[in-house]
Amino acid sequence: MIIPVSHGGLEANLRPAEGEVRAAAVLCHPHPLYGGTMHTKALYRAAEAMNEVGISVLRFNFRGVGVSTGSFDEGIGEQEDAKVAVRFLQEVEAGVPLLMGGFSFGAMVALAVGMDEPGVVGLVALGIPLDHYDFTFLERSRKPVLLVQGDDDEFGSGERVGQEIAPLNPMITLRRIPGCPHYFLGHTDELMAVIRAYFRREVGSSLLAPSLTGD
Repeated sequence: MIIPVSHGGLEANLRPAEGEVRAAAVLCHPHPLYGGTMHTKALYRAAEAMNEVGISVLRFNFRGVGVSTGSFDEGIGEQEDAKVAVRFLQEVEAGVPLLMGGFSFGAMVALAVGMDEPGVVGLVALGIPLDHYDFTFLERSRKPVLLVQGDDDEFGSGERVGQEIAPLNPMITLRRIPGCPHYFLGHTDELMAVIRAYFRREVGSSLLAPSLTGD
């Protein structure tokens, strides 16, 4: 599908939840200049895990990626693209809680946008690249944030995230995957298990709707 945007259109894929739709999520892909697309394996598998626990997921290509129009804009235009995706999903999945997340560069975009989007109630970040972006803005988040980080992430180990980012805010939940590199190669099953467990068991006591627990 193509989502209309000021510079033309965004290539997108909306995958419905399995069974009852309990929430909907926008997921943003890794850095466009380093091969990141909405089809990046870790992002795709994260979407699968969310589908399994009742969350419909919209993935889309940032400007200049795939058949999306426009060109790379250093994260600024990409945030505008993400906002358009949120508005689109709000219309398509009206009446359910809205989540926002992403992987690497996409995590930075999703967190920056989602924190201030009034319709977004929860955030998910996979493999935040600490070496490239400042994530201390999470200190002011009033929404629950799930961070999933590989302990061997080349751009910010799980230990570093645990020391530098997780303590900033009690709304942050950090889940570390031992031996896992940045792209979750060989560890996507663990990634999916973390996501399923978080939305099935841990979110019921947070700001998200209790129905997300699936209990």
